[in-house]
Amino acid sequence: MTVVSSGIDLLAAAVEAQAVPVSRVDWRPPMPGTEADLATVATDPRRYAANQDALAAMLGVTATLVDVAPASEVLGLERGQFLHAGPPITWERASGPLRGGLMAGAAFEGLVDDPEDAPALFESGSLSLDSCHHHGAVGPMAGVVTPSMWMFVLEDAATGRRTYCSLNEGLGKVLRYGAYEESVLVRLRWMRDVLGPLLQRAVRGTVGAGTTIDVTGILTQMLQMGDEAHNRNRAGTLMLLRDLSPALVTSGADSEDIAEVLRFVGANDHFFLNLAMPACKLALDAARDIPGSTMVVAMARNGTDFGIQVSGTGDEWFTGPAQVPEGLFLGEYGPEDANPDIGDSAITETAGIGGFAMATAPAIVRLVGGSVPDALAATRRMHEITLGENPRWIVPILEFQGTPTGIDVTRVCRTGILPQINTGMAGKVAGTGQVGAGLVNPPAEVFPAALARLAELSRQSRPTPAGH
Repeated sequence: MTVVSSGIDLLAAAVEAQAVPVSRVDWRPPMPGTEADLATVATDPRRYAANQDALAAMLGVTATLVDVAPASEVLGLERGQFLHAGPPITWERASGPLRGGLMAGAAFEGLVDDPEDAPALFESGSLSLDSCHHHGAVGPMAGVVTPSMWMFVLEDAATGRRTYCSLNEGLGKVLRYGAYEESVLVRLRWMRDVLGPLLQRAVRGTVGAGTTIDVTGILTQMLQMGDEAHNRNRAGTLMLLRDLSPALVTSGADSEDIAEVLRFVGANDHFFLNLAMPACKLALDAARDIPGSTMVVAMARNGTDFGIQVSGTGDEWFTGPAQVPEGLFLGEYGPEDANPDIGDSAITETAGIGGFAMATAPAIVRLVGGSVPDALAATRRMHEITLGENPRWIVPILEFQGTPTGIDVTRVCRTGILPQINTGMAGKVAGTGQVGAGLVNPPAEVFPAALARLAELSRQSRPTPAGH
């Protein structure tokens, strides 16, 4: 027997008292104004199969690290071309940390001697900006990529598709958080001259010896070791270091340089984040451009706008104002110092980890705020807005349930539940750096906007009745 009720808990309690299993669901009305579009999309005959295809395509990807190389080589970036995180944006609308990152990038490329001179070049339009996502790439926080920066190159062996991400700078004053002082530039030059070339030797040496650097496999293991692969990557970083160390040591490079690289990576708990992100993008890109699919394939922020892309709507961005995260602050910083959410790292949540896998990393709540029960509840709640589970990425504390995977626009609009994102917080003033870490949600309006477009496309796909 099945009994379904809504409203007060009285009936559920009475049924439960008779030793009948009861499931309680946090039901709420659909997002205002979405009823007609929900009805249209729900009756689209393509939707179910399209979503199954999108989910299967995503889950079928295995990301491997195959190379490390300059952005000028693998992305074709030329002098004066810059990539950034999030949806496309102009300098005039860019946030403080994005401006700071671009200023650091301009000085790093030798376009200016002083980062403070860079704004005039961007204002004049002589330097170009584009979204990392438009080039198969992702970037954390400001996500600035310049031609001389070295990139991780990930590949799906089954299809040959590739994605890219810059190398992680570590903590403190760093470009990705909008800092541009001299110490930032010194680190970037060392990464260009020493870290990038040595990692290239190590990766090519490892791959050349017949060993696969399985990033998807590392993600599978680290989720069972206390990481959620967004704000906590300690286990993943150490496993990567384990895989690359033999080739580093035998590379023939200067021993002092090898030692410095080992120290740098080993001391940077977030180093693996820049591999988790392109691994997630590689999987989600496989689910793109499936007509009728309502699955979200990208969530990204540029510090001003929060944007999503959906499988069934092509490359179109649906944007709203980025929100200021809530969480814990460093030192004397407070909410008034934080910039709105920024970065491509929400690609991890889009793929079902990060904030969607908080139950795998209860220690993360000490960084972003909340409690262990909050972490468990967050993962359970995300199952209500996703199409399925990832059988590779499992949550031991939830009886080895797969992580919630495949954000469904219709389920978000129907339940009003917004995706949960773990994130760092950048200072809103260019040059500040990191001010804290916390939790954030997308602006609610981006999902009804995507739903409206899906409904329009659904109506266009249906045959016109005879006689009309």
